[in-house]
Amino acid sequence: MPGLPLQTDAFVLLKRPATDAFQGFQVFSPEHGALLVHQRIVRKAAATNVTLDLFDEVSLRLESPSQGQTWFVLEARLVTRHPGLGRSYDTLRHAAALATLVARNPVHEDSRASVAQLLRTAFAALAAGRPPEVVWLKSLYVFARDEGYPVKQDWLPALPAGRRAEADHLLFMPLAAEPVPPTGRPATVGPLVRSLEDYLRGHTDILLG
Repeated sequence: MPGLPLQTDAFVLLKRPATDAFQGFQVFSPEHGALLVHQRIVRKAAATNVTLDLFDEVSLRLESPSQGQTWFVLEARLVTRHPGLGRSYDTLRHAAALATLVARNPVHEDSRASVAQLLRTAFAALAAGRPPEVVWLKSLYVFARDEGYPVKQDWLPALPAGRRAEADHLLFMPLAAEPVPPTGRPATVGPLVRSLEDYLRGHTDILLG
């Protein structure tokens, strides 16, 4: 019986344990959500079959012998890769935190497109040198908001006045407009991040790393 075929774009979020022949990955597809895929390990990928790497956006042709439980990569084409994510440990750490956030939390079908856009925008901002903590704060906020949690109505109004003003400034400025360090990393970003993380742990079902 032929395997089940699937063609989709996806983001590579996590690496899974490798076998002798295959490397496993968890990817996120805007159309299908989380997928477990396996790519055959080869010494040198063909021009039409790029070797997957973390945080890549890729176009995949897949086949599943198990009715969609596990997928095998027949063809992989690179859409976007962000070498700049390795510019610093802090940048890489926050990129991994965002990937883990999406990987650990089931995304409602209606939110998949917005989560894909969040990954695309945040990875690009981190690779361009935007402040990692600011990108993480905005990503957490947008992820929770798009999953239906009342962060704008509940968390934001509970902040002290001065911190609320800083949060409004950071959250509603486009990521592309954020200054590249060291010109303007607000001292209040760390406390805002911790406050939002505490809120999400205490008032939502979102799993943080």
